[in-house]
Amino acid sequence: MSAIAELKLPIGGMTCAACASRIEKQLNKLPGVQAAVNLATESAQIQLDSAQTALPALIETIEKTGFTVPESTIRLGLGGMTCAACAARIEKVLNKQSGVSAGVNFATETAEVHFPAGLWSAEDLIAVVEKAGYSAQLEMDANDHAAEKAAQMQHERNHFLLAAVLTLPLLAGMFSMGGHGELLPRWLQWLLATPVQFWFGARFYRGAYKSLRGGSANMDVLVALGTTMAYGMSAVVTWAGWHDQHVYFEAGAAVITLVILGKWLESRAKGKTSSAIAELLKLQPKTARIEVDGEIREVSIAALKSGDRVIVRHGEIIPVDGEVVEGQAAVDESMLTGESLPVEKHVGSRVYAATRNQDGMLKCRATSVGGRTQLAEIVRLVAAAQGSKAPIQRLADQISGIFVPTVVGISVLTFVLTWWWSGSMTVSLIHAVAVLVIACPCALGLATPTAVMVGIGRGAQHGVLFRNAAALEHAEKIDVLVVDKTGTLTEGKPAVVDIIALGDESTERILQLAASLEQGSEHPLARAILTAANGQALLPVEQFAVTAGQGVSGVVEAGQIQVGVPGWVAPLSAETEAQIQAQAAQGRTLAGVARNGQLIGLIAIADAIRPSSAAAVARLQSMGVEVVMMTGDNAATAATISRQAGVARFRAQVLPQDKAAFVQQLKAEGKFVAMAGDGVNDAPALAAADVSFAMGAGSDVAIEAADVTLMHSDLNALVDAISLSRATLAKIRQNLFFAFIYNVLGIPLAVLGFLNPVIAGAAMAMSSVSVVSNSLLLRRWRSRG
Repeated sequence: MSAIAELKLPIGGMTCAACASRIEKQLNKLPGVQAAVNLATESAQIQLDSAQTALPALIETIEKTGFTVPESTIRLGLGGMTCAACAARIEKVLNKQSGVSAGVNFATETAEVHFPAGLWSAEDLIAVVEKAGYSAQLEMDANDHAAEKAAQMQHERNHFLLAAVLTLPLLAGMFSMGGHGELLPRWLQWLLATPVQFWFGARFYRGAYKSLRGGSANMDVLVALGTTMAYGMSAVVTWAGWHDQHVYFEAGAAVITLVILGKWLESRAKGKTSSAIAELLKLQPKTARIEVDGEIREVSIAALKSGDRVIVRHGEIIPVDGEVVEGQAAVDESMLTGESLPVEKHVGSRVYAATRNQDGMLKCRATSVGGRTQLAEIVRLVAAAQGSKAPIQRLADQISGIFVPTVVGISVLTFVLTWWWSGSMTVSLIHAVAVLVIACPCALGLATPTAVMVGIGRGAQHGVLFRNAAALEHAEKIDVLVVDKTGTLTEGKPAVVDIIALGDESTERILQLAASLEQGSEHPLARAILTAANGQALLPVEQFAVTAGQGVSGVVEAGQIQVGVPGWVAPLSAETEAQIQAQAAQGRTLAGVARNGQLIGLIAIADAIRPSSAAAVARLQSMGVEVVMMTGDNAATAATISRQAGVARFRAQVLPQDKAAFVQQLKAEGKFVAMAGDGVNDAPALAAADVSFAMGAGSDVAIEAADVTLMHSDLNALVDAISLSRATLAKIRQNLFFAFIYNVLGIPLAVLGFLNPVIAGAAMAMSSVSVVSNSLLLRRWRSRG
């Protein structure tokens, strides 16, 4: 029987009734769909026969028509997960909901959920998670989250200590009497084991019940089933008075105690993997001094607002993003950019929250406060990246989804076959219990995300911001790095160094005409010309036009003026070409100035190569990465800069629209291509690359298009990003190897009876701790720049 659903979809991009009519017409062509589109509410009211048409088909139809269905994203904090199978279960349940795309991270205990705006609410999605047997809430403030985690770890520690007090006498008896705990009377063993099994072990029963109720099986099922079998058999033997049979109270109690210990140690280690965010948050001061009507007042950070005049004294941390309006100082920005040298600040300079005033005093006008500062944005970016999934995690996720049922099956088979072979139910039961408690899906689930969390956090501390885990993984594979010349290999601060008059006009007049025309341009060379003309009166411009990759034109004082590539503004004589070549051989860029089709002058502009560029290129080449320089400059200038930087291959006179095509050409050759740039013109090429890097001082468009943002505009930061990526992926592979080999070796040993349940439980508890501890070794990674 068909299920009829009614839903309301928001639609973006409609500008008139014709748009609404067009969408409605296309939707109603779908089988089982009755749609009415309302322009006023910008939405579609739809009756849908889900047996004939699914929600994705509706969204695809709207998008094919040229409109959009706005998407919402929320992050949920999750509770009740005990292993990777839990994360897989929640992810599966969320992704079954119509229009929902979710990713669950076991290490961060969060879910990132995407869905059509208005179709679902946070409360609806939380209810879905709770129905699956887990808890969920909208992710809380990082400070509150840290406090909750600290309380949870304290609770884990107390539980372990109390359980250990009851379990140690059992283990003492076991080790002193040859392994069967007969040092203590059996009734006392039962008395000690019972609270461990049903009080401290209650968490495993609750988790197992919720998991099974939700249609899945997790680690709690293994622990609860294994320990109950050992405890139940021992209790029957004790109260039935079968003195010739062994009891295994110590096995069940020890497994529960060791698993609680493992979870406590795991929580502590996982807390350290996310310490980068906590350390960033600690940089924010609690109070600030502001000037109000000539008086200095100390206020809390929460009370600051844009426009406030903030006073920052020597040694204090700047509390806001803002602009210096008075004073001069050297500011340490290393906590945001990774740059160790202080940056001189003066009137007009930008300052950022969490940076430290090393000397002098500054008065700043606040432009961004609280959650809108660059620090807050970095914290959000790092948190989102740490919660994302790396492609390498897929195999572990697939295995985790079927792991527990498979282990239960192996345990049952072990029990049956061992009983048939040995004739002893006791021996077969102990072998089966060992199989249940040795198996650990947690190590598999933690192998990738813990390394990702540490790697991304370490990068943030060095001014390298990965957009997500996929970017971190892909940076390891780079074969070819394409770099834009200006602002990447060079300082990105071009300056006019010479003006050559080719007619009757003076050099001042040539500069005035060029600067007047360049008022409407954002190109770096235009800024250099305007800076050189500072103080000159600029003339009004009419009919201003930009020709991409060539230059600008317009009418100034009734004359048609062009400024740009010399060969574009006017025909060149042999003598002029020789002058251009001579300037280009010095690494200079030439801008021609023409009036009414006649070349009247040349403006030579130089952009010095960064002192660190040659060393960074050499580091990249030693890592097996080929560096290719791409520029819109002439071949002679490009050759000079590439020679200074040590770059063997370059492309000159590349138009903005051709940059992306060049990247695609390299990809077609089978190369894994990265692109580094900082300008608006670089955005298409950045988007076309397999991995893209934007310099932090670059344009917002370039940063938005990039996979990795380098807060410090130095190519060495890019080398660090690749180095960190390789170190992180090496840790992930080590973790996955340990997790797989542990289970591949441990389960067969338990099947064959070489591991008793106590040893198996200890090994299971320590396996996930060892994986997280191995990830924490990434904190030793250091920048080599």
